[in-house]
Amino acid sequence: MEHNKIKSILMKSISLQQVNITGDHNHIEIIAIGKIFLGMNNVKRQQTIYVPLMKYFANQEIHAVSIKTFTPIEWDKKNNI
Repeated sequence: MEHNKIKSILMKSISLQQVNITGDHNHIEIIAIGKIFLGMNNVKRQQTIYVPLMKYFANQEIHAVSIKTFTPIEWDKKNNI
């Protein structure tokens, strides 16, 4: 599946400030940044990203995914901004 299509699905489905997607057709890495993650534990954050993509796993358009989620503050700290 095209990276831009995954990004579009996530941006339309979830209130995110930024989504970065890398990888190939066998393994996609998603970095999602959004205020929505504030107060969520890691499992709930992962579920938030998985839900809008579930049908693409089911029809095998997406094979495997690695998800990293951050609030904007966490992202800034990670990048020393």
